Amino acid sequence: MPFPPDETAIRVDHLPYVGKLEPRSVDAIDLVVIHCTELPDLATAREYGERVLYEASGTGNSGHWYIDRDGAIVEYVPATRVAHHVRGHNPRSVGIELVNNGRWPRWHDAGHQAMEEPYTDAQVDALVALLGMLKARLPSLRQVAGHEDLDTERVSASDDPSVLVARKRDPGPHFPWARVLAACGLQRIP
Repeated sequence: MPFPPDETAIRVDHLPYVGKLEPRSVDAIDLVVIHCTELPDLATAREYGERVLYEASGTGNSGHWYIDRDGAIVEYVPATRVAHHVRGHNPRSVGIELVNNGRWPRWHDAGHQAMEEPYTDAQVDALVALLGMLKARLPSLRQVAGHEDLDTERVSASDDPSVLVARKRDPGPHFPWARVLAACGLQRIP
């Protein structure tokens, strides 16, 4: 089995507000959502994850696990807590973020919509191993989706409001869906 063979290979570094996130049973989780950070590195992703965006609850946006370009995995939120990572699907899903530039730093500029950075083999191997581990530990897990599959909203481009661009495009065109689906045993949401 590729890295990581078990949970001991995952570094736990929970977000400061993790205890304020809604608790849930792992039986409620039937979906994994694949994201890319659209940020330059894991340190910047951590800064974004720690930002409190919802004053009422004192929480922010974050995935559950982050996979760096070298395949290292960090847990920011345990599966037993509902993280804010994809609108409308958070209570039933866990989110995995792959460190990748995406459209950073001009996410919604009309002229900057290409996502050119490929995912590393180490990231994909770690993702497949993590998906295998999750499938074994989350009894209801059956489906996988990309963020772009679930959040299809289009927004006005930041550099030209007359042009609409995708709010979310991750994991994007370089994500190796065929390779991941062949190895993970989950069904992609159409």
